[in-house]
Amino acid sequence: MSRPVVHQAAALLLGYPDETWPGRLHAVRSALEAVPGQDIALLLRFCEQVGATDPLALAARYVATFDRSRRRCLYLTYYTDGDTRRRGAALAALKSLYRDHGWQPPEDELPDFLPLMLEFAARAPDTGVRLLTDHRPALELLRFALAAHRSPYADVVQAVCATLPGSGPATREAALRLARTGPPAEAVGLLPYVERAPRRAPDVPHAEETPR
Repeated sequence: MSRPVVHQAAALLLGYPDETWPGRLHAVRSALEAVPGQDIALLLRFCEQVGATDPLALAARYVATFDRSRRRCLYLTYYTDGDTRRRGAALAALKSLYRDHGWQPPEDELPDFLPLMLEFAARAPDTGVRLLTDHRPALELLRFALAAHRSPYADVVQAVCATLPGSGPATREAALRLARTGPPAEAVGLLPYVERAPRRAPDVPHAEETPR
């Protein structure tokens, strides 16, 4: 079954393209080339699309795609809980789930960061698939937003969605209904879960977008 392979590959591909990126991309492509499946084909298409992109340019694109738009956020509980106390409880529950399965994610990253959730799913496939399925509305909203943005990262998220049981929503509006009202506007304390400051890349002007 290619599901854990897809989740591990997607975790690596959705990470920030830092100085390790060229080696990471090469390792993912090499591991996937012999694996069949439509979801694998989506990941390989992403690798092909970004393979010739200068790492600094890709880092700038990554920041513009994920760190400067609430609609394309990689922190999945934001889509259903926003900046509310309820999100704090969801983050605590995720950390507890990881610990219960013997995994300690990095302390400098929130536990709902999609690459972390995907790495957990690759390590604990049954529990991980249930976790991703629970957050499917957020994943689907992210997928639609990336597709609307014409981002190659849409292929990576689509590949992840394809590994989940059942069919996903056909439209963004249907995904939004699944996520209830989308990101709430209420802003209250989330300590000790303080969201990490966005990564900055060179020569990318700040252009914050608000969700519609």
